[in-house]
Amino acid sequence: MADIIRRFGWRHLRSTPTAHVRHHKRGQLVHDGPGLSFWFRALTAALCEVPVDDRELAMAFHARTSDFQDVTVQATVTYRISDPATAAARLDFSIDPDTGVWRGAPLEQISTLLTETAQQHALDVLARTPLAAALVDGVASVRDRIGQGLAAEPRLDATGIAVVAVRVVALRPEPEVERALRTPAREQIQQEADRATYERRAVAVERERAIAENELASKIELARREEQLVDQRGTNARREAEESAAADGVRAEAEAARTVRLARAEAEAAREVGEARAQAQAAWLRVHADVDAATLHALTGTLLAENLPRIDSLTVSPDVLTGLLAKLGRPHGEQA
Repeated sequence: MADIIRRFGWRHLRSTPTAHVRHHKRGQLVHDGPGLSFWFRALTAALCEVPVDDRELAMAFHARTSDFQDVTVQATVTYRISDPATAAARLDFSIDPDTGVWRGAPLEQISTLLTETAQQHALDVLARTPLAAALVDGVASVRDRIGQGLAAEPRLDATGIAVVAVRVVALRPEPEVERALRTPAREQIQQEADRATYERRAVAVERERAIAENELASKIELARREEQLVDQRGTNARREAEESAAADGVRAEAEAARTVRLARAEAEAAREVGEARAQAQAAWLRVHADVDAATLHALTGTLLAENLPRIDSLTVSPDVLTGLLAKLGRPHGEQA
């Protein structure tokens, strides 16, 4: 919308670069172009403002497929006014000289024209397409058909309107039909999810089985090694016992040999001592063989006295002393 200010009976208009302004004065075109700024008198001026920027038109309408199913089409058409002079001549783009507001509703007319034209071409293509095909490829086919139809529409070209782009946002069936169509897909997805769950469980069970087998194999290997250890310990114990017994036997044999040698040595010593004593005794006997009996008696008494027990005191009675003195007083050689 153009900005208009009033000064002393005059008006000043200032438009934007995206608005094409046409100023007629007494039927003559005075100003024509986008982004103009000029003074004018309200009583003699006829003003038109045509937007030349790209505009988006969203539309939604119902259609029916070849199998009599209702669908909703949501589309967006981008258009622009390529010929402002033609558009101003065909549609009412005049503005109030005091406020700069459109006197009519030209953009609504353009929206109605584009919507009805696009709807006509969409209905034409969907009427020959079944619902399943429309849901799969309908968006592309409807977009292409609407774009081709709008480009070939003579009224748009005669009005100075150019279609920039066409987009079909969605093509949806009725809610009940949509839920029915979703059911197989949901069931398939659920089946896939269940199968994935079962596969995960199977993998988990297989892993648990593998772990259990590994643990069992480890236990078996451990038991086998323990058995080997026990056997080795028994072998070592038997070997130690055998070696100990052999060592004891060697020690016993050595002790017995030592005892025998000691006994033999003792016997030999005893024999030699006996022989020496016998020889000494024989020599003693040989020495005393030639001695008279009195001398032998004296020696015998001496030996007997040496072997008698010790006498600490001796009591001699008068009778014994008298007889002994009498015996001693006798002359030598006298018989009693």
